[in-house]
Amino acid sequence: MTTPASYRVTDLPEVPKLGGLFAKGVAGSAGKRPKGEVRLPEVTYRVARVDTAGEAAHLAAYQDLLGEPSSDVLPAGFLHVLAFPVATAVMVRGDFPLPLLGMVHLRNVVRVLRPVRLGETVEVRAWAQDARAHRRGVQVDLVAEVLVDGDPAYQGVSTYLAKGFTAPDGAAPADESPREAWTAPLPTARWKLGAGTGRAYGAVSGDQNPIHTSNLGAKAFGFPRTIAHGMYSAARALAEVGPARRGEAYEWTVEFFRPVLLPGTVDVAIRYATDVAEGGADVASGFVYDGWRSGKDTRHFRGTVRPL
Repeated sequence: MTTPASYRVTDLPEVPKLGGLFAKGVAGSAGKRPKGEVRLPEVTYRVARVDTAGEAAHLAAYQDLLGEPSSDVLPAGFLHVLAFPVATAVMVRGDFPLPLLGMVHLRNVVRVLRPVRLGETVEVRAWAQDARAHRRGVQVDLVAEVLVDGDPAYQGVSTYLAKGFTAPDGAAPADESPREAWTAPLPTARWKLGAGTGRAYGAVSGDQNPIHTSNLGAKAFGFPRTIAHGMYSAARALAEVGPARRGEAYEWTVEFFRPVLLPGTVDVAIRYATDVAEGGADVASGFVYDGWRSGKDTRHFRGTVRPL
């Protein structure tokens, strides 16, 4: 995956701080209302040199929280955290047509093409692409890349939904096949998530969105109490698959259904499959994971991890 040829590259001096970006996004969201078709800015943000040697303490805290083994290899979830502020900087631009507040996180597709090790200097890029119709509005992809010596090592696509907006050219939404009936499998793990889970992941990810850290903030957006970060759930499942089983190069996907309320208990099933079905296509063997409300068939997320 490469930046679209028509996009101009804008260099940032360093990876921006999420706190300032969220403040800018909150301030700018009020003025971004549905009014005509969505047009994305044709720009790629780039931070040319990020020295990961300074991330040692950050990586250790991440590994401890998510259950990743101690290692100098940066797991895909940590690389997502590293690149996320650059993608967020794209979303809070004045000419980005969708509001940061209220965006619904639908899914992620991540490819790790080679290990990134602590101490390597990397380049981070991010851009928005492919605004398209959804039955409830517009979905858009935020793409982030981490490169080492000019070659992609990590590629992540995060898909978000902005409700009520209109796709470019007024395109009708693609036919969405109904979700299959689902019954919870036998769990392989049970996560008991405390009320502070959102604050703990916010501390290592920088994502201090109040729906994850404050009951008052969560209630302002229609939730009865705080909800877990989707990427916390996905990254914890990735950690439970583990480095030995996912390999040095791997693909990791997640699709989100219903949020995890905190505190809460989530049952998780991670199982090997000879054919991992993702998006209606059969791909190579790998692992499938599901998470659901303990004792209920309320599905929170599903995903895959497969070696490349």
